[in-house]
Amino acid sequence: MARPSRAHERRAGLVAAARRAVVERGMLDLRLRDVAEQADMSPGSVLYYYPTMTDLLREVQREAVDRFCAGREDAVRHEPDPRRRLAAMIRSGLPSGPGDELCVLLYELGTIARRDASYAAEHIRLYERQVGIYAGILGAGAATGAFTLTRDATTIARNLVALEDGFGLHITMAVPTVDTARAERLLLACAADAIGCDLDDLEGDR
Repeated sequence: MARPSRAHERRAGLVAAARRAVVERGMLDLRLRDVAEQADMSPGSVLYYYPTMTDLLREVQREAVDRFCAGREDAVRHEPDPRRRLAAMIRSGLPSGPGDELCVLLYELGTIARRDASYAAEHIRLYERQVGIYAGILGAGAATGAFTLTRDATTIARNLVALEDGFGLHITMAVPTVDTARAERLLLACAADAIGCDLDDLEGDR
């Protein structure tokens, strides 16, 4: 009787190893050897499962995008109040600090999106999926009368995601120029201006 294939398990392990290697070394310094060492495998064995580093890193990026967006969806799924739902969405998009592994991973992978169309496509998917979540929250709030939107929901959503990205980069820099709490306050203030109601009393409300 043939033994069951462990290829799926091996590939999942390599994705996890590559994820750790990207966070530790960064994309600019990353080598095949780094991934192999993290996985406790030879470089040749890594290439057996992923013929190129590009193939492996695309899978790392896809998994990271799905995990990040699923986390954001979970953060707002069971909150019925539109204001608290919007505040929860804002909090779920910011890094917890400079060592936030998932956010650092996404930012590192984003550095090559300007040169590689396939990475860019995945980065666009990340952006659009977040915009969709925000737009749904904003539209629902407007429909119930909780929000009075100053612009259409999609425009506000795109601005909020872009601001999150900017603040996130500052939070995860070697010398952060803003911390998570300050970024959250600034985003809540921006969102309040866009929805026509105050969110100050929701700061720090978990």
